Amino acid sequence: MMKKFAVLTGVLYFSLTAGAQDTSVTGAQSLRDKVLADIQKNFTAKTKSFDSTVSQLDQRMSALDKSINQSNDVREKADKLVLRVKAVEEKQKAIEQNELNIFQANYQSAMVNLISMEREIKPLVLFNSTKAFFNSLSETGNPMNYDGYTKWYNSYAAFVKEKKTESPVLNVTSNLLTFASGFSKGVPVTGPITSALFSSMTTYIDNIGKKEKALKAQSEEMLTLTMKISQFNFDNGQIENEWEAITAELQDLQKKYDKSLKENLGIIKISQADFNNNFSRQNDAERRYQYLTRVRDEAAKFVANEKKTNPKEWRQAAYVQMNDVQSLKQRFGQVTFRISQNLLKYKELFEKYRTDPQLGSRIKDLEIKMKELQESFDKTFDPLEYINSANRMYKV
Repeated sequence: MMKKFAVLTGVLYFSLTAGAQDTSVTGAQSLRDKVLADIQKNFTAKTKSFDSTVSQLDQRMSALDKSINQSNDVREKADKLVLRVKAVEEKQKAIEQNELNIFQANYQSAMVNLISMEREIKPLVLFNSTKAFFNSLSETGNPMNYDGYTKWYNSYAAFVKEKKTESPVLNVTSNLLTFASGFSKGVPVTGPITSALFSSMTTYIDNIGKKEKALKAQSEEMLTLTMKISQFNFDNGQIENEWEAITAELQDLQKKYDKSLKENLGIIKISQADFNNNFSRQNDAERRYQYLTRVRDEAAKFVANEKKTNPKEWRQAAYVQMNDVQSLKQRFGQVTFRISQNLLKYKELFEKYRTDPQLGSRIKDLEIKMKELQESFDKTFDPLEYINSANRMYKV
């Protein structure tokens, strides 16, 4: 029952030591967007300068070509050919510098997105609404939480214990109830145990004397309630199966994120302790902004140094990391989409039981908490936008 709670508040780990406002996912996203805007602004300025330089060089070469074609002076032609070769070399140098600018901007973007994901994967914001919803869901699936059930169940259990030697069904049920001793504490009324449970409850009802009409009517009502809750838990279990797959995906994603973060911090020569102290555990937004700016600068320096020291394969190291970060963002977007879709399945579940006279009032309460959880999730995550932004995160 609580696997779902683990997905949204356990695997999506939250830190109670961090400040609520500054550690919010939306706050982390705003900070990320601010630094990415700085990178874009710097890149745009360099691109404009490159375009202007190339345009001027093209005009110069065009003028030199025209002059060379029109000139009859061999010496003059030779001098202008030298100038043209120089212009071609300057253009090639500008193109190479522009390629470096692109790689620097892309790797900076990769680093900023990677570091920002540290807080996106660990949101605190969903905790309260998630806990309230899944606690209520668990309570709805426990018959002991319904009026009169505990007292009736104790009477039924006493009957099973007393009569177990007289009936194979009651003996089996007694053993199962002993095995599932936590039933009265809320073990879901699902699985193989229910067949014997329902059969023995029917036997109990059949053994109620004709004069005990009120007890018989109550027992029939409680048996009906038990069956409905069993079906409710079964239906809910279908949704829960998807949570297991989502949990596994998130756990794998977390491992790959930790590995990528460690590798990239190592690449730009920043220690894990430095990162933890100055960003991960830092609550001041301005200091985190300054830290991201520092990371951005170190990322640019790394790319430039690679080009200088490894001119033939300088693109490779940054390119591999950029692909890994993009893959992480895409996968995180996909898994949050799966979470969103699985949350929507509760709407269908609740519609099935909303008008039921026994479960209806609890279902309506669940729908209110579900709405709060959905709104909290939607405010925090936009899975499709997350995927789309991952696809658009690099310059080409």
